[in-house]
Amino acid sequence: MRITTTFPRATTVWEHVWIPMRDGTQLAATIWLPEDAAEDPVPVLLEYLPYRRGDWTAPRDAQRHPWYAGHGYASVRVDMRGSGDSEGVMLDEYHAQEQQDALDVIAWLAAQPWSTGKVGMFGISWGGFNALQVAAERPPALKAIVTVCSTDDRYADDVHYYGGALLGIDMAAWSGTMLAFQSRPPAPWRVGEDWEPMWKERMEALRPFAEIWMSHQERDDYWRHGSVCEDYRRIDAAVLAVGGWADPYRNAVLRLMENLDAPCRGLIGPWSHQYPDIARTPGPTIGFLQETLRWWDHWLKGEQNGVMDEPPLHVYQQESARPATHYPERPGTWVALPGWPAAEVPERTLGLARDFRTLAAGADGHVVVDTPQHTGVDAGRWFPFGNRSDLPPDQRGEDGRSVVFDTGPLGTGLNILGMPRLRLRVAASAPRANVMVRLCDVAPDGSSTLITRGALNLARRNGMDRADELTPGEWVDAEVELTAIGWTVPAGHRLRIALSTTYWPWLWPHGEHVAVTVDPAASELIVGDLAASSLLRAHPGFGEPEQAAALPIVAGPPPVVRPEREVRYEPETERWVLTVDPNYGGNRVFPDGLNYRETALERYTIAEDDPLSATAESQWTIGLERGDWRVVIDTTSLITATATHFTLTNTVRATLGDKVWFERTFVKDIDRSSV
Repeated sequence: MRITTTFPRATTVWEHVWIPMRDGTQLAATIWLPEDAAEDPVPVLLEYLPYRRGDWTAPRDAQRHPWYAGHGYASVRVDMRGSGDSEGVMLDEYHAQEQQDALDVIAWLAAQPWSTGKVGMFGISWGGFNALQVAAERPPALKAIVTVCSTDDRYADDVHYYGGALLGIDMAAWSGTMLAFQSRPPAPWRVGEDWEPMWKERMEALRPFAEIWMSHQERDDYWRHGSVCEDYRRIDAAVLAVGGWADPYRNAVLRLMENLDAPCRGLIGPWSHQYPDIARTPGPTIGFLQETLRWWDHWLKGEQNGVMDEPPLHVYQQESARPATHYPERPGTWVALPGWPAAEVPERTLGLARDFRTLAAGADGHVVVDTPQHTGVDAGRWFPFGNRSDLPPDQRGEDGRSVVFDTGPLGTGLNILGMPRLRLRVAASAPRANVMVRLCDVAPDGSSTLITRGALNLARRNGMDRADELTPGEWVDAEVELTAIGWTVPAGHRLRIALSTTYWPWLWPHGEHVAVTVDPAASELIVGDLAASSLLRAHPGFGEPEQAAALPIVAGPPPVVRPEREVRYEPETERWVLTVDPNYGGNRVFPDGLNYRETALERYTIAEDDPLSATAESQWTIGLERGDWRVVIDTTSLITATATHFTLTNTVRATLGDKVWFERTFVKDIDRSSV
């Protein structure tokens, strides 16, 4: 990592700027820009998030916004309505109000005397989502975006549903996380005496987001809103789409490359849910700020720097690696491709009966998949954050709970690239069933490393916007799309397909026990096989990561010491308990004197023979203290289910000083439609 302290242009920072919205609400912003921008105006870069620029993202903001400013941009970090120091209330994620406000922010930025009138927008995760969504609204000033770890389809690739199945692991956890964010007050030392009425307005408007998300169990108009795949033609700004093979939000890079009419470039590395210059595993990191600067210079300053003359898609083809829950660096090769789909990646079809073998086949050749409810405890984190326990461990335990199909040792390497698909002919014992598919790399010593995976709620086999229940015993055809991956299975290794009907806590189980019978003779795996010649071409690679100086933060008292991830089995009850500490950053003291404390815990329980025993719980405690001002916020989010409905129980308790300032419990029952 190279820390830059000297830049082409001297910079200044405006710590707290109010940006007016059309309805009179004001959003809070921090603006870094060259000192001489009034005399020599600059383009503007916008990052627009609900994650509190004053504390939670401040360390990350300090790495990149001053860096962009030093290279001739006004770099702006805005708190969304109802978050951080901004006025108003947050109604939901990706709400129409959020996008309307972004249009007002962009128009204001473009009109400032220090602005050239050209705006770029960037962000990771939520910021990557809304960069795409705002681009689809076509604000005149927005010329280019950089979207990192995002999606073009909110139903397919976010924290709510996976293959049409309810995503238990983050439906509770992320809703609980956002409840803890929604409940935090603005900073009195920035917004003044109005801080308490602003906080009261937020708290009175609270609604746990899972209540909304779980009320839309199919891909209806709620999910179509904000999904730019509904009409790719609406985007005319240039798009640089970035993803990581260790992050769930990577399919969109390939879909955007394939479908956008606007100028588009794609970059997929080995990374987790982080910007590619941040040293969180897996590496290697790259000089991402420098790469984006070339992008901005071309589209916002008109520089002919060759960025659009290079191959449009760069992917990191990962080499086989032994299973591990983190990799400081993944071995692999950067590959440049002329686009997507690419002729260099022809599809290869492998028949389950022809190219694989299984010990589970009966006399008729059929295979019954009927797995215990705790299959999935070794799945790893839904969106790995770069922690030491995030990635899936050796899959032999999961393989033993599943039905596996193995090839023989491969005679030549298989360079899987793209989104594999498994076509299945199946019959189920009940009207509702899930199928989970894992693709694994099995080494000669038997170790099993997860390559990628996919799921399908079989009620969605004819489309994610509908529910077609199964007729027990009747054969149907279904296709499971696996998450995109670049992975080389070397000669001498075996390729394994592992099937299960359960995958807790990723997939919430249906309300009754179900077995699925597979006809291997009518089933096949389709994979993209990258030509070996593409791996042999010289690639210039990317430069060393570069950032601005780190924010001078003092580590606070250590939080509770506990494992990041723990799996416990209770034989007397046959109950499995998975406990996760998301470890987002812990306790710290900021330069403005804010003493920030944070603890979070997720707990998932299930009995191995009872699908109705599943529970998902998220707990947060946030402490904010500066001088004699002290706030503590405790939230708990719990999801349970019966055969007919889900029950969501959320509690919020906020203390100001030594007094309880706000307390509320939300309980809501939601009918199960087809999940």
